[in-house]
Amino acid sequence: MAKSKKAPAGGDEEKIGFHKGSLSVLAKERQEMQRILAIVEQLMQMHLTELKDLGVDLSQEVEKAKAQPAKKPPIDELL
Repeated sequence: MAKSKKAPAGGDEEKIGFHKGSLSVLAKERQEMQRILAIVEQLMQMHLTELKDLGVDLSQEVEKAKAQPAKKPPIDELL
């Protein structure tokens, strides 16, 4: 026997509004983070280009970084 969906009560409307508003804010935050990430990537590419022009070979450092995986603490320890 399936439960039928009913219209939200007054308190539920507030909860729905709260969650919709939260999603809207988080979506905008995500867009801003993507914009910031694009700027960081562009700056990194500029530095990489300059290092290559100066004759620095970063491939060896990439190999070292791959050999030593970075340890990240669990999210619950960060909170």
